Amino acid sequence: MRVGLAQTNSQEDRDKNVQAALKLIEQAATQGAEFVVLPEFVTFLGRGELVWENAEAIDGPSSQSFAAAARRHGIWLLAGSFPERSNKIGMCFNTSVLFDPQGQIAATYRKIHLFDVDIAAGSYRESDTVLPGETPVVARVGDHMLGMSICYDLRFPELYRLLALAGAEILVVPAAFTAYTGKDHWGVLLRARAIENQCYVLAAGQWGSHPPGRSCYGRSMVINPWGTIIAQAADGEGIVMADLDFALLHKIRAEVPSLANRRPQTYTEPTLRS
Repeated sequence: MRVGLAQTNSQEDRDKNVQAALKLIEQAATQGAEFVVLPEFVTFLGRGELVWENAEAIDGPSSQSFAAAARRHGIWLLAGSFPERSNKIGMCFNTSVLFDPQGQIAATYRKIHLFDVDIAAGSYRESDTVLPGETPVVARVGDHMLGMSICYDLRFPELYRLLALAGAEILVVPAAFTAYTGKDHWGVLLRARAIENQCYVLAAGQWGSHPPGRSCYGRSMVINPWGTIIAQAADGEGIVMADLDFALLHKIRAEVPSLANRRPQTYTEPTLRS
């Protein structure tokens, strides 16, 4: 399977962001991509007070544009994430939507873990405008199973183990990872999720500065089930391409059968010994 990851620099102009993403989708499709992955908050990335007015329904205008692109190019397309309006005024979900080659919605995933942190680069309170999702999602992309996640989910390995046990061979991580944490954690965490679950990891990231004075790390990458980075984007907007070899995946799982060697019956609360 040939995949293309789009690295964008989304801002506060939703229509401009969508058009920029559509151009990158076309570039990837022209280079033979069967599956294209877009970053987190691909339609809007900016000030929290503007999130609600830029939020849309699952089948809103942005989704319709992405569905048309998937259909036009005959590809699978993951609209990394966008603010999905909820029934609670002022609050949305951070939602990823998977489109099939006919432009139909094949799966949706709402980000479970929200980015509420205090770091040297600033305080982030995603929960001020975003409601958490509740359900892990695995979906079929052609002949292969896809485990869905978004950005901060990456720090919670238990989610990815559930996806792998449900059959995932590919893990997607659309992200807007901060530059401050990304320089030390992004590649390490992505490789760890690939190695421990023996899956391909497709991580499409936002890059560069955006309001209100924040910066994303970029470095979109594809990692194989051995933990090797097989493709990585340079700084700036653009695409990165890679070919996924599922024979290699099955070989790795046969040689180091760590998923098969699990002993879940022993995974209980530890006994505290004095």
